[in-house]
Amino acid sequence: MLREGLRRSLTDLGYHIVGEARNGLEAVDLAAAIQPDVILMDVAMPELGGVEATKQIKDRLPGAHVVMLTMHADQEILAEAIRAGASGYLVKDCSTDEIASAIDSVVMGETALSPRLAATMLAEVRRQESSSQTERVITPREEEVLQLIADGCSTPEVAEQLFISQKTVKNHLASIYQKLDARDRTQAVLQAVRMGIVSIN
Repeated sequence: MLREGLRRSLTDLGYHIVGEARNGLEAVDLAAAIQPDVILMDVAMPELGGVEATKQIKDRLPGAHVVMLTMHADQEILAEAIRAGASGYLVKDCSTDEIASAIDSVVMGETALSPRLAATMLAEVRRQESSSQTERVITPREEEVLQLIADGCSTPEVAEQLFISQKTVKNHLASIYQKLDARDRTQAVLQAVRMGIVSIN
């Protein structure tokens, strides 16, 4: 029913439908035989899922444009689809006009996303940026001090290697303890290792 509705709507808008597949395996074989410009690919299909079918199609036809259709705005599936080579990703409750716009966009070399997916992705990017900024709590100089401490250097040795005074080293350490919520060097180093700030050789 979905395929029939899409075929009628897109045909009415002037698009030429060259083939239809009932599952992922058929889609791969049909795409290789017909070599269409754009493929509307369902994510959830029998025999072979849409993401894997897209990957196989892109391996055979690098120039084909695949627009994924899904029931849910799933970030993980979206990422997998993009890695597989999809140029567009729409949720099934989008309008025919949105599908048509996505087709036109991918043919022009652009990426097409449903507004809801774009908003979700933007929110995720902002969350990751916020998380990254939170994790980046110490300065590059403090990282150098902490790495030397992790390497087993004493305060005088850190001062000597960084060409700074011992008092400056102690000031850096005090700042590090506060930022990492640590009581001493050992806690600070362990916390920094967990956060990926320093490594222990």
